[in-house]
Amino acid sequence: MELVHIGFGNILVMNRVIAMAAPNSAPTKRTVQEAKARGQLVDMTNGRRTKAVIFMDSGHIIQAALAPETIAGRLQTSRTSSGIRLGQSDERDEA
Repeated sequence: MELVHIGFGNILVMNRVIAMAAPNSAPTKRTVQEAKARGQLVDMTNGRRTKAVIFMDSGHIIQAALAPETIAGRLQTSRTSSGIRLGQSDERDEA
């Protein structure tokens, strides 16, 4: 389970994330409104402007005050610092 800090003390389980998007397109805005009506919208912006909309595998939608690129960068940083390297095969596979 990979946890990533998405600002203001909020932590996200990245293994459950399907996609992250900027909040400015009409389809994304419509999806956010639909999730709000269903009770599946989680606002983690702490009153700040929404910069990322995160789609979870449970159908929940999360609003974050960090840009999708920032969240992805934090995930990549946590993976490389924990010994997981992206884009490289395991040394055992090469033997």
